[in-house]
Amino acid sequence: MKRGLTSKNDRGGNTPAKQNYTSIGLGNDKGSFQSGRIHKQGDVTAGPGLYTPDGEHQLSLDVDGKREGWTISTSPGAFQVECGSKMEEAENAVIITAVNGDISIKATNGKIRLQGTDIELVAMGEGQTKGNIKLTSSENVIVESKKVLVTAKTMYKIATPGTGQLVANGVLEMYGSIIRGVTDAVASKDSKVGGQKFWQEQNPDKQPYDRYA
Repeated sequence: MKRGLTSKNDRGGNTPAKQNYTSIGLGNDKGSFQSGRIHKQGDVTAGPGLYTPDGEHQLSLDVDGKREGWTISTSPGAFQVECGSKMEEAENAVIITAVNGDISIKATNGKIRLQGTDIELVAMGEGQTKGNIKLTSSENVIVESKKVLVTAKTMYKIATPGTGQLVANGVLEMYGSIIRGVTDAVASKDSKVGGQKFWQEQNPDKQPYDRYA
């Protein structure tokens, strides 16, 4: 077991590097346990930590600096968690809770897959700015299912600046207390049942024109 000073020289800024006179360590050529080790940048002290000769492979519980209270795990290979072999299907086998703050899962060069007997997405929040589920894709959103059911309590809208298609190879049913079709013809002259106002709402950057001029 090794005990002593762990420190690092000033990093070139105005903030001196951390110093620790009570660090201890125990290990061999395969790896080590250290408590009180200062990270390479000299700005954070780790409490208990596990380290391999590969500096990228480590687990540390940081105790001060900008990462006080953080648990950091890094590895050049896979990070695998397996659990729940003695649990029932209805029980929670993996629980991740962020009391405050966001949860970020990112694959910088790969895919993110979610698979289960059921998948539930629930957003709970108060006010109009919370309780939302947002899906953004740079290319396609593809949904394949036996049945797709969408229920909107107040309103729904499907819009595109390009081509829209509604296809049913069987029976196509549409119901509305009032069904109104609006084309660009109302831009210059409103129809008998109205529609120009709706056109203006969908084309805020366009001006009414005489399509026959």
